[in-house]
Amino acid sequence: MFNFEEKRIPLDSWITQFVDWLVEGYRWFFQGLKWPVEITLSGLENTLLAIPPLAIIAVLALIAWKTSGIRLAVFTIVSLVFIGLLGFWEDTMITFAMVFSSVVFCTIVGIPLGICAGRNDRFESILRPILDGMQTTPAFVYLVPIVMLFSIGNVAGVLATIVFSLPPIVRLTALGIRQVHPELVEAALAFGATGNQVLLKVQIPMALPTIMAGLNQTIMMALSMVVIAALIGAGGLGAPVVRGLNTLDIGLATVGGLSIVLIAIILDRITQSLGSKEN
Repeated sequence: MFNFEEKRIPLDSWITQFVDWLVEGYRWFFQGLKWPVEITLSGLENTLLAIPPLAIIAVLALIAWKTSGIRLAVFTIVSLVFIGLLGFWEDTMITFAMVFSSVVFCTIVGIPLGICAGRNDRFESILRPILDGMQTTPAFVYLVPIVMLFSIGNVAGVLATIVFSLPPIVRLTALGIRQVHPELVEAALAFGATGNQVLLKVQIPMALPTIMAGLNQTIMMALSMVVIAALIGAGGLGAPVVRGLNTLDIGLATVGGLSIVLIAIILDRITQSLGSKEN
């Protein structure tokens, strides 16, 4: 029984059989899940590629200026012009479309789950080990079932990114709801507020800075998934990094990685500033 030189539990075979069963019997269901992501991604991608680069730079610089100040606005202009001069403008727009699509679906799914977890101890206890597994499972492990269920390409990359990036916004939304002082909730109930009114008028506004911190972390994790998603055919800035890795072209890999870093800094500072303004 305790001879560990022999494999006695064929868990890998069971998992393979389970995924094969899903692919053969329920592929139509997973293709249905893929459709809204594909529509959102293609719409964002086509829109960003159709807009003149200078207009996008001006809009992002204006957002940076309004949220964080003139320094971030100047940094945004210099960074985006630099990325464009490197020849990565189209890849950058694809990356923006993938990240924004992922964040949209993470927000739609994650905030309601976080609210439920923040208001219900039993639901939170059920959800916690699932989130633990999502956060601790190596990102490469997601790729095989994602490819089997959704094929390869940008949409599969976005779906893998959603799974990888969802836990922070769920956890921090739940934390923000739980950190709302009980006396505030009791006062609202004493004045005749309903449960929904307490949630919308008291808990969510008070928890908004923490929710924004979760959104910030979700964006950062989505960007960190860009290179890994390129391994299953996703485009964007991860593609030159993977090409550089495959051909040992350190220059190509470095400039691709540098472009991702600059985009990450811009988005991080903007979302951090939005969160701090809610305090």
